[in-house]
Amino acid sequence: MTEFLYKATTLSGQTVEGSMDGRDEAAVVQSLHHMGYIPIRIGPVEAKERSFQLSSLILHRIGIRDLLVFTQEFSTLLSSGLPIDRSLRILGSLSENRKLRETVKDVLQRVEGGSSLAEALGFHSRVFPKLYVNMVRAGEAGGFLETIFSRLTRYLQSAKKVRETLVSVMIYPLILTFVSGVSIVILVTFVVPRFARIFSDMGQAIPIPTQIVLAISHFISDYWWIGLSFAFLIYFGLKVYTRHEERRFHWDRFKLRWIIIGDLIKKGEVARFARTLGTLLQSGVSILPALNLVKEISQNRAVSRAIGAIHDRLREGKGISKSLVETGVFPPLAVHMIGVGEETGRLDEMLVRVAEVYEENVQNALKRFVSLLEPAVILIMGGLVGFIVISMLLAIFSINEIPF
Repeated sequence: MTEFLYKATTLSGQTVEGSMDGRDEAAVVQSLHHMGYIPIRIGPVEAKERSFQLSSLILHRIGIRDLLVFTQEFSTLLSSGLPIDRSLRILGSLSENRKLRETVKDVLQRVEGGSSLAEALGFHSRVFPKLYVNMVRAGEAGGFLETIFSRLTRYLQSAKKVRETLVSVMIYPLILTFVSGVSIVILVTFVVPRFARIFSDMGQAIPIPTQIVLAISHFISDYWWIGLSFAFLIYFGLKVYTRHEERRFHWDRFKLRWIIIGDLIKKGEVARFARTLGTLLQSGVSILPALNLVKEISQNRAVSRAIGAIHDRLREGKGISKSLVETGVFPPLAVHMIGVGEETGRLDEMLVRVAEVYEENVQNALKRFVSLLEPAVILIMGGLVGFIVISMLLAIFSINEIPF
């Protein structure tokens, strides 16, 4: 998909400008015709323009918090009986994020030009995900837009809560590891070499632990670039390797088999699958289009391919619970709960319940993992620092011939 800039007019003669993703110019022209626009000029986004847009997006990034606030306020205004255009006009002046204010004003301009709200939001795919746009489209078609924004608010609140939990439980071990690592590097690269010069001037035998520390110190001081190059080589090599779709699939499937981490990834994907599919079904989206959307937002190619297989089996007339079993990716508890929802005709409610169960499960597992990780980091880093200090003291004692 390529991003194109366009200039067009509405049937009333109003000029509109913007950008749209498409396979080629013909596809963009067709999309503009569907929206009731008459194209005047269409062209691909130049590299400079794209880099400027990207820098603008970075400087004024619209995160999940901004999107949640926008959705909450929009839901409140719609529930108060205000029309869409007036609600957007109010939100365009209230948002604290400049990028979001500009986006909302552009959405308002498109709505006033005759576009539906979903079409106007779809022009800003970096801000409003496909899930968001499709739920709004379903709400417009069914006449329950207020309910849709209420559900989107709950969905975003849940996603924000999971993300904040992950950050809060991981920040202390990461800081501890960073500070300890910096301390060890300072000891090995600055403190130990000073002792090394003293020992070499003495010309006396050095204990083996001290020799090990000195050898490591010399290697890090003289050949640190080898380790750094090796780390970059692994990182970029993995990026290049996973660029191919089939290799990315094998890598993602391999990640699901990792000890502890793989189980967390699988449970997180199950929670995302259940939450998204349940929210879409509650919003009036039929199950096959909903599965296509869920497949696109999945962050693991192995799970994404499994969801695609479920979609194909449902088209053949099989039940969703049996399809889940055949993939071999989804845990038995999730499959049984979804099967109960399918049998009772409350699949959407049961999917949301599955999401709640696995989101809580992931949070508890993360807390348990971090509670074990913290003392492990302290012991390992403390042991390394202690070994360096003791090795230096052994050398000092041997030089002064202090008996033990």
